[in-house]
Amino acid sequence: MLEVDDVLSRLRRHPDVEAVNLYAVDAADRLLLDVAADALAAAGSGRVAIVDDGYGALTLGAIAAHDLRDVRVHQDLLTGELALANNARAVGLADRYSAETLGPGLLAGVTVVLLRLPRMLAGLAEIADAVARYAAPEVEVFAGARDKYLTPAMNEVLAESFASVRASRGRQKSRILLASGPRPLGEPPYPVRRQLDEIDLEVVAHGAAFSGPKLDIGTRFLLDHLRRMKPDASDAVDLGCGTGILAVALAKARPHITVVGTDQSAAAVASARATAVANDVADRVCVLRDDAMTGLADRSADLVLCNPPFHVGAAVHTGSAIKMFGQAGRVLRPGGELWTVYNTHLNYRGVMQRMVGRTEIVSRNAKFTVTRSVRGLHDTPPEPGNTDS
Repeated sequence: MLEVDDVLSRLRRHPDVEAVNLYAVDAADRLLLDVAADALAAAGSGRVAIVDDGYGALTLGAIAAHDLRDVRVHQDLLTGELALANNARAVGLADRYSAETLGPGLLAGVTVVLLRLPRMLAGLAEIADAVARYAAPEVEVFAGARDKYLTPAMNEVLAESFASVRASRGRQKSRILLASGPRPLGEPPYPVRRQLDEIDLEVVAHGAAFSGPKLDIGTRFLLDHLRRMKPDASDAVDLGCGTGILAVALAKARPHITVVGTDQSAAAVASARATAVANDVADRVCVLRDDAMTGLADRSADLVLCNPPFHVGAAVHTGSAIKMFGQAGRVLRPGGELWTVYNTHLNYRGVMQRMVGRTEIVSRNAKFTVTRSVRGLHDTPPEPGNTDS
């Protein structure tokens, strides 16, 4: 049997951003495995589910420690799902688990759930509801995070779905919340729907989707410039589409345009698809779960819209945004346009100028900057992975 420490030491984040201050395993992962050890051993194969395992530490650590099989795993982020697959192949455990969507296929008959606590309370509420709704009545939930990301509200959210919620002793600035005793539940609370009258659009949102059913203030600022975005575009991409507001707004404003929305979040993809259906543009809005447009062909779009993230997981880091800009340079046709809104202090203009083409500031307010980058007619953009200045 594999040694747990050996397995954990071999984990990598790829294809997610890798940097000296970003890790594939941390103290919260190790504490979760230790606190849940007896429950995992008692549960045995086919009775364990793992949710939002960052890069495979929980899945592969539990399998190695207890010789488990038929572990069911749900990861909202595609990069985490791909990293787990890569790491499982590297340590010879790829046949011990299956990737599942959040629902009965993941949770039916499960008696132990390991969970990395999401920072969004709505995401935690949807997960907790699903576990209480579909798992075995005797299910035990072990939910962990670093202390700096734990809030009393997390206990309250778990208590809405479970009769017992308590905290473990802390270790290395990490702590575990233990929940059991599923409560009787009514109708599933997610997805939620909201009519956004200011843009005449109905948004549908699952719990883990960024900004939920609200109109994010950066997206609102970018929407102010919708009419100016390459008027002759026929193929557009909403890169990091979230709930699909940009993609759907563009499709509604231009009856002859086709829009592809991409996001690596499973919750975002489900939300965006539902938002397109709710606004009667599903015939022209296609939503893909994809890592920064890596699945789209070179020179296949006239217009890319992007409200990029400024963090990777819990760490403030620009690596994800830079990867997105590099892919935009590859996917845009010559003369195509990238329209971006970002926090002004991040000063992305130089990066976009280098990776896409001539970049101008279109508008700026107290917090955000909107830019327009034009893919040169003869430019060959740098490889997306090459982000050196």
